[in-house]
Amino acid sequence: MSPTEIDALATAVLAACRARGLMTVTAESCTGGLVSAALTAIAGSSDVVDRGFVTYTNEAKQEMLGVPASTLATHGAVSPQTAAAMAAGALARSRAQIAVSVTGIAGPGGATPGKPVGLVHFAAQRGDQVVLREERFGPIGREAVRAASVRVALGMLLDLAAADGQAAGDAPGRP
Repeated sequence: MSPTEIDALATAVLAACRARGLMTVTAESCTGGLVSAALTAIAGSSDVVDRGFVTYTNEAKQEMLGVPASTLATHGAVSPQTAAAMAAGALARSRAQIAVSVTGIAGPGGATPGKPVGLVHFAAQRGDQVVLREERFGPIGREAVRAASVRVALGMLLDLAAADGQAAGDAPGRP
């Protein structure tokens, strides 16, 4: 995806959040802040972007986002459980109402049995609604994995921000 396409996607995220009065927060590992950078590259984004957390180590995930040590020990840093805990922790430690998290193996090293280079887990959360996604981009190169991850993360933010009504479980008439 070209920088222009990333800009267009980031602009759409900002517009959807503005329309619904939502602020965003990011929690990033393998992308190292690139999702926040894409959003903040757009002039005027400070009315939507609250903050971003870059938590590259397990210790940072625990200290900055409150990811339980047991989650990391049991499932690893690259897991849907860790991605979900990162998004929840980012929301709890910000003024935002919508979060996205990214954790993965960009490569070229870092693969383990069952967790190949190019495996990335994402979580997006708005209220009680949590969306998890796994991508296996393959060994396409570190920068390509990171760029593809930015696109996915922005797309997840856009989908949740653009959703009509309240988040699941918060809408009137829902249990």
